[in-house]
Amino acid sequence: MNSEEYRKIISLAIDNEIAAYDFYKSICGKTTDSSLKQIFTELAEEEQKHRIFLEGFLTGEKPFYFAEIIDYKVAESIDKPGPSIDMKPADAIGLAMKAEEEAMRLYQSLAASSTSSDQKQMFLTLANMERAHKVKLEELYTSMAYPEVW
Repeated sequence: MNSEEYRKIISLAIDNEIAAYDFYKSICGKTTDSSLKQIFTELAEEEQKHRIFLEGFLTGEKPFYFAEIIDYKVAESIDKPGPSIDMKPADAIGLAMKAEEEAMRLYQSLAASSTSSDQKQMFLTLANMERAHKVKLEELYTSMAYPEVW
């Protein structure tokens, strides 16, 4: 992969992180539930960190790698709820969970299509970042949607 292609891919990933940050911040501004505000504030902060991490690729910093995360695939078992101001907390978590799942799948697909080992590793790293968010949201979702489990 040449340097211009690399920069375009990283820039696209940065744009995705900014969009996720904006999404989480907009939920914070619309919900009155203090625990949801805290959860989505933390997720927005993590997206901001991911943006900074990705910008490091553009400045030539070396990437770091993430440990494999156990994925229980809760997100795959639900339908994506539509956004609304009156969403129940579990539905808001479900919506965010599905968004992280979609981002994870996008990066996995790009990694599978890549013929460059560096590019493939970059996409797998991005997929793992999104998987970590998805798993965190799945844990919250399970606690909220199925309180009888715990």
